[in-house]
Amino acid sequence: MSKFLKGTIILLVAGLITRMLGFLNRILIARLIGEEGVGLYMMAYPTFSLVVTLTQVGLPVAISKRVAEADAKGDSAKVKKILVVSLMTTLTLSLIFTPVLFFGAPILAKTVFTDARIIYPILAISPVIPIIAVSSVIAGYFQGKQNMKPSAYSLLIEQTVRIIFIMILTRIFLPYGIEYAASAVMIATVIGELISLLYLLTMFKIRKAFPLRKNFFKSLSKTKVIFKELMSIGIPTTGSRMIGSVSWFLEPIVVTQALAIAGVSAMMATKQYGALTGFAMPLLLLPSFVTVALSTSLVPAISEAHSLKQYATVEKRIQQALKFCVLTGALPVIILLVLAGPLMEMLYNSLSGAFFIKLIAPFILLQYLQSPLQSALQALDLARAAMINSLIGAVVKLTIIFTLASNPSFGINGVAIGIVVGFVLVTLLHYATILKVIPLTFYAGYYAKILITTVLTGFAGKYLYPIFAVQLPLLFAIFTTVIVMCGIYFLFLLFLKVINKGDIQKAVSLISPNRK
Repeated sequence: MSKFLKGTIILLVAGLITRMLGFLNRILIARLIGEEGVGLYMMAYPTFSLVVTLTQVGLPVAISKRVAEADAKGDSAKVKKILVVSLMTTLTLSLIFTPVLFFGAPILAKTVFTDARIIYPILAISPVIPIIAVSSVIAGYFQGKQNMKPSAYSLLIEQTVRIIFIMILTRIFLPYGIEYAASAVMIATVIGELISLLYLLTMFKIRKAFPLRKNFFKSLSKTKVIFKELMSIGIPTTGSRMIGSVSWFLEPIVVTQALAIAGVSAMMATKQYGALTGFAMPLLLLPSFVTVALSTSLVPAISEAHSLKQYATVEKRIQQALKFCVLTGALPVIILLVLAGPLMEMLYNSLSGAFFIKLIAPFILLQYLQSPLQSALQALDLARAAMINSLIGAVVKLTIIFTLASNPSFGINGVAIGIVVGFVLVTLLHYATILKVIPLTFYAGYYAKILITTVLTGFAGKYLYPIFAVQLPLLFAIFTTVIVMCGIYFLFLLFLKVINKGDIQKAVSLISPNRK
């Protein structure tokens, strides 16, 4: 089996476990430091995330692509230059932004945030920036070599260490005040990232094919072309992320203003927007660990084939990603459609988000497809086009949200429609951009079989849940329905020959500890 599929399976398993650990992490934080502490933590986190984005300047993706290209040609000298340039770039930026964040924390606390206590979590998290700068370069190197295990294991290590130290440090710091408890969560993040980096450095020392420290600074000579190659991907990638961050920042502002025009009170607007983005969207985006795995594996796989002008392989990799994304995404979508109300009641003791799930779920598959398509564009040296597509989608989304949400006939439903139009438009634009350089065959028969399987699974779930709900408590009724729907979905896939026993055996062999 190809390195692409092996890497994807490894990242899928690690992504699922990491997602579960992340969910446990959020529960722990909420229970240990309460709503007020979570509020301080969440106020500081976007600032930290923005600084990390600026420090990385899209280099993890750029490194993955350029290393894959150089490795395909056996050019280990260029691989070393890519690493040296990337390390110097990220470390230089981290040496700039870390002091800015550290010494700027008091100014941010007084001018930007409404709670001056935010200074403590910001100060606590600032040392992690150079750590992440180095780890992102090493992870990008391994991804470029299409060795996904170090990246996957590092994520698991980081989450596990973070959880352990959250439990220890929050209990120590909580008696001193909630702001110190929130800072303890940030310190736990720093420790988790540091241990993860030590693991990556150890793996790099074991696996690298060249001495990195030897003639390190001499390797910086004649690297202007390499720097430009990295930035040709890194800057547009950063631009796309910045567009997403700015759009995320503006969205609640536009929503509240539009709903105010529609006559909705501020309290009701907050409640409705919370039901949409706090209840419905997290559930709808739960399967996104699949798209993350695919996206990470796609960049080096396509870059390698594209550098060797193996265009048939490029199309094959894109088709594999799209098919796998639809195959794994259709099941959670139909489960959410059928069990929207019961899931809302079980998780949040509220039905207010159920309508939004039913409205958005039929289109959410296109959101799942967006990330792999964007990675394919980056691998094809079309990162700038991906950034422009994201910008168009963000502008259209915010325009539709304001136009519809300010109309009393739509209200908060207009926000949901705007979100749907935004991600559908970006996905279609990404797909159309790829078609300009790589002709993609549309496998109507394959997708028709998945559609039939999904519809039949949905009908079965819709019929069976009321029966289970009468006989079982809510949790067990939902769990039983989900298990039965998964079984039906899997059996129909086998019956319609969408998958076969060979595919199952290959997948099992990839995650078996005894595989060769």
